Amino acid sequence: MKNTFQIRQKELEQFQAELTARKNERQPLGNGIYDRYKHPILTNQHAPLAWRYDLNPETNPYFMERIGVNAVFNAGAIKLDGRYLVVARVEGHDRKSFFAVAESPNGVDNFRFWEKPITMPETGEPDVNVYDMRLTQHEDGWVYGLFCTERKDPDAKPGDESSAVAQCGIARTRDLIAWERLPDLRSTSPQQRNVVLHPEFVHGKYALYTRPQDSFIEAGSRGGIGWGLTDSMENAAVDDEAIIDPKAYHTVYEVKNGQGPAPLKTDKGWLHLAHGVRNTAAGLRYVLYLFLTDLQDPSKVIAKPGGFFLAPEGEERVGDVSNVAFANGWILDGDGTVFLYYASSDTRTHVATSTLEQLLDYVLNTPADGLRSAASVEQINQLVDRNKAYIQSKKHAMAPELNGAN
Repeated sequence: MKNTFQIRQKELEQFQAELTARKNERQPLGNGIYDRYKHPILTNQHAPLAWRYDLNPETNPYFMERIGVNAVFNAGAIKLDGRYLVVARVEGHDRKSFFAVAESPNGVDNFRFWEKPITMPETGEPDVNVYDMRLTQHEDGWVYGLFCTERKDPDAKPGDESSAVAQCGIARTRDLIAWERLPDLRSTSPQQRNVVLHPEFVHGKYALYTRPQDSFIEAGSRGGIGWGLTDSMENAAVDDEAIIDPKAYHTVYEVKNGQGPAPLKTDKGWLHLAHGVRNTAAGLRYVLYLFLTDLQDPSKVIAKPGGFFLAPEGEERVGDVSNVAFANGWILDGDGTVFLYYASSDTRTHVATSTLEQLLDYVLNTPADGLRSAASVEQINQLVDRNKAYIQSKKHAMAPELNGAN
């Protein structure tokens, strides 16, 4: 028994040390908008052994895993005191999710979890499940974490153990260690998911991007990214939600869409990352897209490229909920580098990098969705004609030079 314990412990410690220290490699080629990386930054195997194993050979002679971790995904992100930090959704074998902080020296690899998960205080109505935290470093001095709190639907029929009610949980912190839980967001919508706090006051109020839902799964009649104001976060309430980015037929956001992380402030406007959901014969497909809102009026969309910005590729398409790319965290560095943290198929967490300049170029110069096949063909033909004209102009410009050489 003793040898079994020691052998397994040594093998697992070595495996995890190599896993966490592994250098991440930028993938070649790409699309010129962002760079993907070879390895996920966080998986279930990154969870500390002390979370999963009883390290006492007297009580765990076979070095068995006592508490299983199934997935690590949908991470909020922040750079705090010079450290690249993500607050990941960690899901156990028991299907319950919790939050845990992982830290990296460079934002792309060597992510290591802090010693313990976040101890999130509860309200008077305990959460059954919490997940998908968005972090906002607000100008009021607090770091806010907005997340989905899920509870069983009190109106569920007897025997129905899957109907749920989702609302926006709110907490705040200074250091990601000690958290103050605030009351859940109140709104006129039956359910709320993917709520995000804008980083600045708007007309002296806190501004929220909401995602009203008629039920736990269905967005319903008012689906889309909403906008609302509240006087305080201590008792946050949105009485009027305006949909600023609606669903649209036969698009990548036809079923539902929601804000990802808090938007980034640029000199061109507020840059937003969002997710869109479409239906397919194989089920729902989640992708990411970008849009830009006005600098003075963040509720006004001023640019929105057609189609998706990032979709799951290769092994990313396979997991607990396949064909899903989801993001609720990104970091803008001082040099303009953007670290985009996205999850694949509700299983693992990845990073992609770009620059603010590249992302703005993409948003401002990519055609909007024409909403018809004919419009898509027209956009391609226009690009072909522009390219042809440019090539011809280059040839004409070079002609005198070539004639002189003759």
